Amino acid sequence: QVQLAESGGGVVQAGGSLRLSCAASGRTLSSYAMGWFRQAPGKEREFVAAIRRSGGITVYADSVKGRFTISRDNAKNTVALQMNNLKPEDTAVYYCAGTISGGNDAYTRAFEYAYWGQGTQVAVSS
Repeated sequence: QVQLAESGGGVVQAGGSLRLSCAASGRTLSSYAMGWFRQAPGKEREFVAAIRRSGGITVYADSVKGRFTISRDNAKNTVALQMNNLKPEDTAVYYCAGTISGGNDAYTRAFEYAYWGQGTQVAVSS
């Protein structure tokens, strides 16, 4: 099975940028649809962005549309989340998730993902 590990979190001022990376090991990512989720203290885990296994088609939560960009490099077995114009409400632990995709869809619901990383903390100060 695939193991996922996030990196790139940190503390940034509002309006700043961060780039999160998710590195996969154990399996090649080319068969996996990938996504990013986040969970703020006291809140449920929520969808952020998703990309289908071949790339190209991406889906975003309305709250991040136009500010965040998900991308993948199957040759390097990595998925990235570029976050621009960060807001204090973006503060959360961000999780990378993957699931084997027989079709070529992008998935937006947490239960559709079988594999999860440990998460990386993002804190945005006002």
